[in-house]
Formats: sequence, structure tokens, C-alpha cells
Amino acid sequence: MMFRERLIALFYNCATGSRRTRLLLTPVGPLVFLCFLLLLIGVSRWVDHLLGLPRFPGPPLNMVLSFPLLVFGTFLTSWSVATFLKGRGTPVPFNPPPELVEKGPYRWSRNPMLTGLFALLFGIGILLGSLSLTFAFTPLFIGLMVWEITAVEEPELERRLGEDYLRYRERVAMFWPRWRR
Repeated sequence: MMFRERLIALFYNCATGSRRTRLLLTPVGPLVFLCFLLLLIGVSRWVDHLLGLPRFPGPPLNMVLSFPLLVFGTFLTSWSVATFLKGRGTPVPFNPPPELVEKGPYRWSRNPMLTGLFALLFGIGILLGSLSLTFAFTPLFIGLMVWEITAVEEPELERRLGEDYLRYRERVAMFWPRWRR
């Protein structure tokens, strides 16, 4: 079995496994994810220093440009988490809600929590004046997340939720809403 199939099976088995297992694994996901994000920010700062990259933009422009991104990212991420919690689950793939969540920001985006996180990372990069975080590591992180979603999460959701998820995926965009006439 290939690595991708093992990940899909792991997510599926955890998501459909015992309540005790799901509750035990729930804090692991966010902790690993937070450590990865902090490492990403730290490595980008180190790369900026190593390459002698200038701090751009400098104060106060960095604060003016980053503020809307940080507010939007915090709001969207918080709203997404709250919506999942109302659905009797968590945003952690090991302990998802038992049914497809299509309310709140999930009406317009299949992954609004990540969209908010992307905005936060761009905002942090601008606030810190980190060229590598803003223009290299955040886009790389977005690419990694797109791969993970399409290769692992969506096949697991399709397996667990069936036709409901397929119709939802057809109707709702991955990150940014589709504006239709």
C-alpha cells in the first residue's frame, strides 16, 4: 500500500473509530500543525537572515498592510472552528463532525479555515517584514496544503460521506468563493 493510501486509511479509521481514540488523537493534530507553522516562520526568519534579505516593508507600512490580513485571517479561522464545533466535531481530521458541515463559511468555501490561515501567514510575513515567509514559504505551504487536501482529505471525505460530499465539492470552491451571476 502506498503512503497516500495509508494516510487516507489512517484518517478514515480514526474518523470512524471509537470515540475514545478520536478524543485521544484530537489534541495531537493541532499541536503538530502549530509546531509546523512555528517552524515555518522560524525557518523563514533564518533564511532572511542567512541571505541578508532586507526587511520589507518596514515600519509603519508593515503594520498598515498586515493588519487587514491578520484581522481577516483570525476572523475566518475562528468562525470556521466555531462552525465545526457546533457540528459536534472538531476541525481535526481525526475527530470530524459526523455529518458534512455546509453552514457558516463552509457555504462558500470547502476549506475556509485554511483560507484564514493563509491570510494569517501572509499577514505575519508582512508584519515581520520577511520576504521569504511572504513570497516563498507561505506559497510553498499553500501548495503543500492543496496536495494534502486533494490527495488525502478529499478521498477520505468521499469515502466517509459519499454522494453528499461529491455534490458539495462540485458546488463549493476549495478556498475562494465562486461568484456567480
